[in-house]
Amino acid sequence: MSGHKAHTNPALPVQGFSRLCIIVGDKRKGIPPLLPISRTSFLNGVKSGKYPRPVKISERCTAWRNSDLIALLARLGNAS
Repeated sequence: MSGHKAHTNPALPVQGFSRLCIIVGDKRKGIPPLLPISRTSFLNGVKSGKYPRPVKISERCTAWRNSDLIALLARLGNAS
């Protein structure tokens, strides 16, 4: 992950889903990132298989399983 350390978020429940703004953060809304990378880098990682695939919640809503994100954060934390 190019030298960045993954942020562990104890408030992220195992059950449920998170939208992209939760994963990469949103400065305008004051949401800190789970992963300190850009939106584009995260989506490229999803495309390449480095990061988990999203789930289509509805026609216009895509999200990621929290359990997949927690596993990713654990894997990245162990890689450092």
